[in-house]
Amino acid sequence: MTRETHPDVAEPPRPGMFSNARVVGDQFFLSGMHAGTPSGPVGGSDPYLQAVEAFRRIGALVVACGARVDDIVTLRIYLTDMADKAAVSRARGGVFRGDLPCSTLVEVSALVEPELSVEIEAHGFIPVVRTADARIS
Repeated sequence: MTRETHPDVAEPPRPGMFSNARVVGDQFFLSGMHAGTPSGPVGGSDPYLQAVEAFRRIGALVVACGARVDDIVTLRIYLTDMADKAAVSRARGGVFRGDLPCSTLVEVSALVEPELSVEIEAHGFIPVVRTADARIS
């Protein structure tokens, strides 16, 4: 089991708190990604722009795990307002084509920071041909 990082995705605020990405065998697991920064969310209060940033971070971590976004098989999307569903779906449509990952969409009362409106978890498989030599440390 390895912990993966990417220079374009901020690490948890305290060492040992959690991992953004883990590789176990030929599978990768990503913690929930959102648009949060110390100065507020990327995209402000716009759920579409927040989702675009969350998917950008997911893409960076997937590459760090030695995979591609097409290798994601499951998404869990958390929204603080189900009215944002269309905006988040539009952002997702800019990332995935063809065979789409399985997806669960859940409305929650709050996320880790009050300004955040969307958080996305991902899980997938690293194709065997890329498993051994495609990781970025």
